[in-house]
Amino acid sequence: MDCRVKPGNDNKEDSFVSTIKVLSAGAVQSMVEALGREFERASGNKLDLIFNTAGALRDRVKNGESADLVILSESIIASLDKSGMFVPGSIINLGRTVTGVAVREGAPVPDISTPAAFKQALLKAKTVAYTDPKAGGSGGIMFAAMLERLGIADEVNKKAVLGKRGSEVARSIAEGRAEIGTTFISEVLPVQGVKVIGPLPGELHTANTYTAAIPAGSASRAAATALLRALTDPATRARWTAAGLEPAF
Repeated sequence: MDCRVKPGNDNKEDSFVSTIKVLSAGAVQSMVEALGREFERASGNKLDLIFNTAGALRDRVKNGESADLVILSESIIASLDKSGMFVPGSIINLGRTVTGVAVREGAPVPDISTPAAFKQALLKAKTVAYTDPKAGGSGGIMFAAMLERLGIADEVNKKAVLGKRGSEVARSIAEGRAEIGTTFISEVLPVQGVKVIGPLPGELHTANTYTAAIPAGSASRAAATALLRALTDPATRARWTAAGLEPAF
């Protein structure tokens, strides 16, 4: 894969880019890592992959941190781009994932078939894991709002096991520190010892789309464009689906 700058390119990058800095939300981490490794082998470039919650990375970008590719929730990318932050035409939706309910592998499976049943499952559980809303995770923010709507925020938060990221939520369940938990399905699947028992039921169902964009200030624009093409190669669609993400390309 040729990442050399073509004549006439108006960015100011070197003739060959060795490192591409990527700031990415954790919901797409498994695919960015897997396809990123393949991209490195094929292109000769190296990736500097930084994963965190969408909210935490949004703040870092707003505070001036440089990057060559940013992957955040669709709404955050749209908000950041109001100031012309990204290269025109570089904003591309990668995939959509839904919030799932998880328990430890082999543990009894509670009834979550309806919103009422799920509410009772949360109340009966000794511990409930989800992403700390203060950490900026999209799933945790949505789940906290849902607990308020259900009128059980106080009861659940007394026994909450909070993780900074969805992957931490999944590990807390796998390790037995939490009896039940919710986070995006794409963050649960890579963790052994934890099982997704279904999406949030009925009107509680939530999903989030993750979007990539190249910052206008990228010093490695050509290489970032090549990486974005690799991430959205139609041949990888089945792999995105297997990772718990509905591809958007």
